[in-house]
Amino acid sequence: MLEVKTTEKPDERRDFPSGHLEALHLTGLDFAVATFEPGWRWSESVGPIAGTDSCRIHHNGYVVRGRMRLRMDDGQEAEVGPGDVFVCPPGHDAWVVGDETVVLYDFAGSMAEEYAKAR
Repeated sequence: MLEVKTTEKPDERRDFPSGHLEALHLTGLDFAVATFEPGWRWSESVGPIAGTDSCRIHHNGYVVRGRMRLRMDDGQEAEVGPGDVFVCPPGHDAWVVGDETVVLYDFAGSMAEEYAKAR
């Protein structure tokens, strides 16, 4: 079955402090466009919604704009920016670096299905 959707008309939108997520659900693919404003930090903006100490979502991402720092629960860190493709397993915090809004695409599926939903 051929399916085509546009990010201009997402299937759903979830708002959270200093950001939002737009999800598209297709057969075999749940795709997310996430927008994080300067000052956003997962542990402060989404953590209280998720009810966990760190993000429990697996991400397969592509950064469209802005810079974000990722810190794993074991202390490993990386910074991603425009054009970077990354894999980030569950168990991390993340935050916007600088004053530019971060926009990223996530292809892993669980972000589009579960991110920023109360458990």
